[in-house]
Order: sequence, then structure tokens, then C-alpha cells
Amino acid sequence: MSIDLCPSIREMCGHWRDATMLQQTFQSLEKAIEEEDDACIDCSKAIVEVVCQLIIGEFDSPFHPSHPVRPKESNPHFGAWVSAAVRALKLGDVRHDRFQKLISQHHKLTTALGDMRNEAGPVSHGKDGFLTKLSTHHRRAAILSADAIITFLHQAYLDADPDLARTREPFERFQVKNSLVDSHVFFLDTQVTEENMLEVRLGLPSRDEILIRVEPSRLLFQLDRQAYIDVLDASESADEISGPEEPDVEEEVA
Repeated sequence: MSIDLCPSIREMCGHWRDATMLQQTFQSLEKAIEEEDDACIDCSKAIVEVVCQLIIGEFDSPFHPSHPVRPKESNPHFGAWVSAAVRALKLGDVRHDRFQKLISQHHKLTTALGDMRNEAGPVSHGKDGFLTKLSTHHRRAAILSADAIITFLHQAYLDADPDLARTREPFERFQVKNSLVDSHVFFLDTQVTEENMLEVRLGLPSRDEILIRVEPSRLLFQLDRQAYIDVLDASESADEISGPEEPDVEEEVA
């Protein structure tokens, strides 16, 4: 078997490339598949769970505590996470019998994958040390099941609009919205204040203005993380060369 067996999982992990835990789980899945290890069952199920939490994090608004999407249990079971992700994407709001049946089938697939991991996954729960290894067909079934669930959730997520005030998606995710802003908002003026703050005045379509004030550190940190690191290294070196500041004479006498 190879990772080509689960194209949707690979695509989804490429989309969430900055999600450290997801990438670590994906690497474990790749390794387990390559080595024909039954742990690929645990990894497949774990990836679905991580993705569900990512989706819930994008849509579960803290401003509506009376209608939470996240499972209420302290330790939610696998099906609860998938059901919560479906609710977050509002897939259950579609009033179409055949689509509801499709959702129902994915729920059954979720249940089957969770049961298979509980029974056969060697990593998450201790098993009898003399149990025989599963066949390639069993491992392939688990991976294909996880990939089908990921296809369903990830494609629905890409069609949805995350909360712009809270999203962890990169700037590039919103090209259409970015182009709309760029076509109607203009730079009016820029200046550097005495406090070494960059001030930018922007003109809006309504003829109102917005004033943005930003420090060099924040500008670098938000726009170019490597540049921020390079500047930080240079600043630390300059600080070491200059040494500690001399104490004020008057304060020392006092």
C-alpha cells in the first residue's frame, strides 16, 4: 500500500499545512502504510478526529454559547466529533431526502471506522500480545473509510465561509475577498511617528477613513516571519555589542 490510497487525506493535510498535530499524525500514517503496520487504522481514525476539531474551531462561535457546536462531553467519542463537524458545516440543514441519506451513510461509516479502531488498532488501546496481524484488506478498508469521510467534510468546508474574525486560515485562502478590498480601498497617507510607529491612512468606498498604527515588530511578525527572526537576531547582536545602559547619575545619587 501507499499514501496514494488516500488522496483526500493528502489534499486536506496540504491545505492545513500549518496545523502541527495534523501534520505529525499524517507522517505517522505515511510511515504505518509504508511498513504495512496495523497502526495505520489508529492514524486514519485520528486524522478524521483532528480534522473535525479544526472545522469546529473555525465555525463554533464563542458569541453564541446557547447554541454550541463542540461536543459537551469532557471526552467525546469519535462519532460525536464527526457529528459536531457536520453541524458546524450546517450539512444537516439541507432539506433533501437523498442528501440526508448520504449523511446517514457517512455516519454509519464513521461508526464502523471507530469500532474497527477499537477492536483492531494496536496503538490506542492495549491488545492481547499474541493476536495475529491484520491483512492488507483490513488496513485498506480502514484507510479508504477515513478518506471517504475526509472527502465529505473537507469539500464541504472549502465551500463554506469561515468566520473572518477568528479563522486560522492563511490570507491566500480569501483571494476573492482580498481582490474586492483591494479594488475599493486606497492608501491615502503614511508616516512614521516619534514613537517609531508606522501610521497608514486608508480611504474607504464610503469616503470614511481608517487609521492603522503598527510597530516594526508586529509588522514583521505578521507579514514575514523569517524577516522577523533575522531582525531579532540582528537586534540581539546589536544589544550585546552596545552593552547595558549606563545608570542615570541623578537617580543613583538619590
